[in-house]
Amino acid sequence: MKGAGARQRTFVFADSPQGGKGQESRDESRGKRFLLHIAKGKSQGLPAIGAVVDTTRLWEAVASPSNLARALLNVLRNKGAAGVDGCSVEEVAEEAPALLPKLRQALLGGDYRPGDIRRVWIPKPGGGQRGLGIPNVVDRWVQQAVLQILEPIFEPTFHPSSHGFRSARGAHTAIAEAKQHLAQGHRFVVDIDLSKFFDRVHHDRLLSRLGERVHDVRILRLVRRMLKAKVVMPEGTKVATEEGTPQGGPLSPLLSNIVLDEWDRELARRGLAFVRYADDCAPRAQRAEEGPMCVTG
Repeated sequence: MKGAGARQRTFVFADSPQGGKGQESRDESRGKRFLLHIAKGKSQGLPAIGAVVDTTRLWEAVASPSNLARALLNVLRNKGAAGVDGCSVEEVAEEAPALLPKLRQALLGGDYRPGDIRRVWIPKPGGGQRGLGIPNVVDRWVQQAVLQILEPIFEPTFHPSSHGFRSARGAHTAIAEAKQHLAQGHRFVVDIDLSKFFDRVHHDRLLSRLGERVHDVRILRLVRRMLKAKVVMPEGTKVATEEGTPQGGPLSPLLSNIVLDEWDRELARRGLAFVRYADDCAPRAQRAEEGPMCVTG
């Protein structure tokens, strides 16, 4: 893949497509059929939510053929823009029969390195701009493969009042819990938005939290490399990353919930009722005569 091979000579896909060329004549069905076939195969693939998992041997599960196939199918389903290498999701999916075994070999051999991240700016509804980080499709593929193994480990441990970026949860469940708090007599709300949360995540603190449940150092090393990937700004400037987890990759939402679960537990320890959706939180207080403040959002 253009860019993948040029990065550091550590992850070379000789047969991969040149980004943006000949898209009109491409037929992704061959690659998609291959992925569907491999995804059904036996492997160490996706653990069930809450299943007992050997967290010292997660790397092999991430790199299993079926897990990688399912990951690319999910990336294909989510679509999204190309990264700095210019390769589209469709191009990568088309070349899956050649790319998947090479990616698996690179992961198991320790040769895979994440590429740079493309920075784009999108307008925020309330004014200003939100920065998104767009990894190359291959890097989104790897992030999704890691997500599919880590999410079942962490999902059962998150606080039930957290609703953003979680399976079978969303705005509808957050609203339902907020209504429940109102029905219980809570009347005062304080809206909290953690300013630039995704840009300010402390890497060592995040990795420390991750390491409490993940004991495969290869996973922790890979996540650190993903967090430290350089960002290419719209004007072409390349910027080192010292903090934050860029919005735009499949793994970032889970990492954000791992960090913010500590916030949730502290609110609960203080006896506060709350609802959190991603980095938005609206503290809600009880009746004035009851005193203590509660949090929702």
